[in-house]
Amino acid sequence: MDYSRNRALSKKRHQLAMTYRLFEGKDHASSYWKFRISPSDNLIQQVLDFLEKHKGHPFELAVDVGCGSGQGTVLLAKHFASMVATDVSPAQVEMALQHSKEPNITYKQCVAEELPLADSSVDLVTAMSAFHWFDRPRFLQEAHRVLKPRGCMALLNYTMDMELSYPDCCSQTLNQVCQEFYAALVPYRSAHLGSNSIELYREAYKSLPYPDKEWHECVRVKRPMSLSSFMGFVESFSSYQTLVREDLQKATALSQYISHRLMSVMKVSSAETEVEVSVRYYCLLACKPQAA
Repeated sequence: MDYSRNRALSKKRHQLAMTYRLFEGKDHASSYWKFRISPSDNLIQQVLDFLEKHKGHPFELAVDVGCGSGQGTVLLAKHFASMVATDVSPAQVEMALQHSKEPNITYKQCVAEELPLADSSVDLVTAMSAFHWFDRPRFLQEAHRVLKPRGCMALLNYTMDMELSYPDCCSQTLNQVCQEFYAALVPYRSAHLGSNSIELYREAYKSLPYPDKEWHECVRVKRPMSLSSFMGFVESFSSYQTLVREDLQKATALSQYISHRLMSVMKVSSAETEVEVSVRYYCLLACKPQAA
């Protein structure tokens, strides 16, 4: 990866960065705030431990790129003197601002590949469930530019194969229904993501010319939530939103069918019944060399 090249970008490359803007509607931003889960405290601590190990204190400035409605941003903000959170979507930034009470967070609307930050000014760059939508080579160059020497980068995401559990219910049968839901959305998956987003992160890990880097896979995060919230979570995914745009009636029928099937397996009559949702995270951690 050539970090010494001029930052001037060709028109074609700039257009590429603008292509994958899928989360900009106000309704979608609202569903992000209501249903998207944030990384666990343990996962956030893993990122902070990596930063502590390779750079150390003080933790002055962090930037959360592709922040969405800001759930992950607020978890990090309490550990830094100041925090900048960016997103390409005005609706997402507006939603984050509505729910943000932390005085040390500044939200900015911008593309991930052109951050409004000075060279070598940032202690930590994060992208939580967003990196796969970026122009990835350009973003990695931009992260390198803004990071301080020994500054760190954390790219987090989760797989779609979430698993449910409910007392006195066969988990295998329950999750067979979930797998049907996920499989029905595969035809609506963006070609930009390939067959599995995790490969994009593995590729980035391999391409980073940093000697200090770590790859963590299969980090399980378990969260209690209502069945309706789980459905809303899946419905916030880009594949489901694509189906909504193509055929709203089909999308609604699919959700209703899956919800009723899950309630039947659980032997409950309310979609507000609480289930445990297990989400599998993976994480790329990297430290910019001192003499980069």
